[in-house]
Amino acid sequence: MKYDFFMNKALEQAGKALRAGEFPVGCVIVYNDKIISSGSRTGTSNHCKNETDHAEMIALRNFADKIKNINPRETTLFCTLEPCLMCFGASILSGIGTIVYAYEDIMGGATCSDLTKLPVLYRNANISIISGILRDKSLELFKRYFSDPENFYWQGSILADYTLKQ
Repeated sequence: MKYDFFMNKALEQAGKALRAGEFPVGCVIVYNDKIISSGSRTGTSNHCKNETDHAEMIALRNFADKIKNINPRETTLFCTLEPCLMCFGASILSGIGTIVYAYEDIMGGATCSDLTKLPVLYRNANISIISGILRDKSLELFKRYFSDPENFYWQGSILADYTLKQ
C-alpha cells in the first residue's frame, strides 16, 4: 500500500477544506490501490458548528454507493486527523478494514478505544489502525488553521493549544 501517496490525496482534500475556511480535515477511501471515495470537512466556517459533516462521514456516504461491488474489509480509509468516535464507529459499521491517519487528535480521537468493552458489533470489528503517516504535513495545515483569527471552530481548545505548541 502506498501510504504516503494516498495520505497526500487526503491532504489535498484537507487543503480544499482549509481554502474554504473549514477545519482542515480530508479523507480518501482506497480499494485495490484506487481512490473510490473522498471527502473534506464542512460545517465549521462562519460560526457554524455542524458536527456531522466530517470528512470521513462524507467519504463513507459516498462509499456506501460502491460497497455492493467490493469487500469493504479490503478498503483503507486515509484521514488527515485521527477519527472521532462518530467517524470511528461509522468506519467499523461500514466494514472498513484499515484506518490510516496523519495527526493525532488528543482531544477527540477514538482509535485507541477499547473495543473489547463494547457490544459485539464493535468488539468483533478487527480493524487495523496505522498512525502518523505524513503527520508533519497535516500538522502544518492545522497550525495554519488555528493561527488564523478568522477561524473560530475549536479555537482555544485542547487540540488548538496542543497544535500551536508544536
